[in-house]
Amino acid sequence: MDRLRIVGGHKLQGGVTISGAKNAALPQIAATLLSPYPVELTNLPQVSDVENMLGVVALHGAEVTRAAHSTIIDARNIVSTETTYDTVRKMRATVLVLGPLLARFGQARVSLPGGCAIGARPVDMHIKALAALGATIDIENGLIVASTPNTPGGGLKGGRIVLASPSVGATETAMMAATAAKGETEILNAAREPEVADLAACLIAMGAKIEGAGTHRILIEGSTSWQPAKHHGIPDRIEAGTYAVAAAITGGTLELTNARLENMAATVQMLEFMGVSVWPSDRGLVVSRDGPLRPTDITTEPYPGFPTDMQAQFMALATQADGATLIRETVFESRFMHVPELIRLGANISLQGTTAVVRGGPPLRGAQVMATDLRASVSLVLAGLVSSGETIVNRVYHLDRGYEQLDRKLRLCGADIERISA
Repeated sequence: MDRLRIVGGHKLQGGVTISGAKNAALPQIAATLLSPYPVELTNLPQVSDVENMLGVVALHGAEVTRAAHSTIIDARNIVSTETTYDTVRKMRATVLVLGPLLARFGQARVSLPGGCAIGARPVDMHIKALAALGATIDIENGLIVASTPNTPGGGLKGGRIVLASPSVGATETAMMAATAAKGETEILNAAREPEVADLAACLIAMGAKIEGAGTHRILIEGSTSWQPAKHHGIPDRIEAGTYAVAAAITGGTLELTNARLENMAATVQMLEFMGVSVWPSDRGLVVSRDGPLRPTDITTEPYPGFPTDMQAQFMALATQADGATLIRETVFESRFMHVPELIRLGANISLQGTTAVVRGGPPLRGAQVMATDLRASVSLVLAGLVSSGETIVNRVYHLDRGYEQLDRKLRLCGADIERISA
């Protein structure tokens, strides 16, 4: 397995181009299975999660054509509605093919998904959403087995879906399935994340009729007349937030090309509260720090609250603040696995349930650390940027799932970082 070697102590200066959003790309790739017409997706990030999802739709029979700046997916000749465990074990998002396959073909068999070990993250809300549209669903030998009524006039029927919590994945599953259901579907307590709104924009380009995406109430008129489509994905707000923290933690200045302030309000607000300057530029955002970092209180929440996907990065940043920072994780129950590794670097962190107290001040020192999930791994890289001596981050395949050329982008901004192949 590859490792990253980091020698800390270098202020980052320059610019970083923010890639397309991984969490927007994955449901859009799954959505192409709904249509018998080609869909061109541009601004897909070159990360392993996207490559794996493209492989999933290809195994179902979709023709995937890659070019320099776009990917065309033609799903007219689907040959299978089953997704095996070997296909889905690497990431959780593969469950997103369940809704499109079921909606288009009336049946689907999808293995229960894998992915980051950051909590149970059950698929029950996906299942309940599809059941509300008339699907019959069972769990058999680790497979989600779904079907629609095999009668004249069968198939999914529009209905009201009330989500127990604003789950992004369940909202996306419900949206995709509802586009092919007969009649109108109302989704209540829907997730409001920009990635959900971007999926709606992609589906609308494909021919769907959707209103309210980005709010808690989404209306969809089903029985879509599909058409060839092209969609340009949004930039990755979590990648942008990560590089913003990189500038802040090193006391440097970075311009984040393509970053969108409107999708990062909670992250930017927290940076500014801690003493970091953020302002718009012609190309995106500029992030800079030349003074001390202030401690703060952080509570993760669904969008538009502070994102759980930025919690680990801000924990690394808090190790450099002058005082104690309180971090409450309310979205995932097991998302503090980076804490022991940060402590190996010298961080002063104590845990009590879903709350972490980070006492800044003690200097970090380089050490061997182990990545446990995508965002945890990048927090170790950020900590390594300000640790004295050498830090080795192991199992960086987690990073490759969601960050395009992270080591190269950091190196171009002045970081002393290199990838070491096993």
